[in-house]
Amino acid sequence: MEYILLFLGFSCMIIGLIGSFLPVLPGPPISWIGILLLYLTPEIKINYWILGITLTIALGIAILDYIIPAQGTKRFGGSSYGIWGTNIGLIIGLLAPIPFGFIIGPFAGALLGELLYDQKDHKRALKAATGSFIGFLASTFMKFLITIIYLGLFLAIVWKNWNVYF
Repeated sequence: MEYILLFLGFSCMIIGLIGSFLPVLPGPPISWIGILLLYLTPEIKINYWILGITLTIALGIAILDYIIPAQGTKRFGGSSYGIWGTNIGLIIGLLAPIPFGFIIGPFAGALLGELLYDQKDHKRALKAATGSFIGFLASTFMKFLITIIYLGLFLAIVWKNWNVYF
């Protein structure tokens, strides 16, 4: 049972790490589930403080993940087309076999989305796409940082309870 929980927990940590870049996967909450699965191992004493604090952070980050890109777009004069374009561009950029597609895709998607919204004002579309892209980068960096911290916490708990697993 311990090995199954360890494997599932570590899998959640990796999926959470990947999810910090993909808009369809909530990275920090999935990583938190990995920590929870680790604490469900019968021989490991549950630390409710760690679980509570990390859950609060994961939920807060999940909420901010929707607010930050929208605020970036709004502050730079963009529309919801730019936000949708950012997310669609990210998915295409990740799937397309081009270098740095995960960086180029969101910006190109935001720009195309803004141009669909207003075909005449290219300068505004470029400014809004830049805002959407900056918001996306800030949100992605924040999620990635939290999932790396959660992975470190996961590994620290495994290390502390090494005798349970090995």
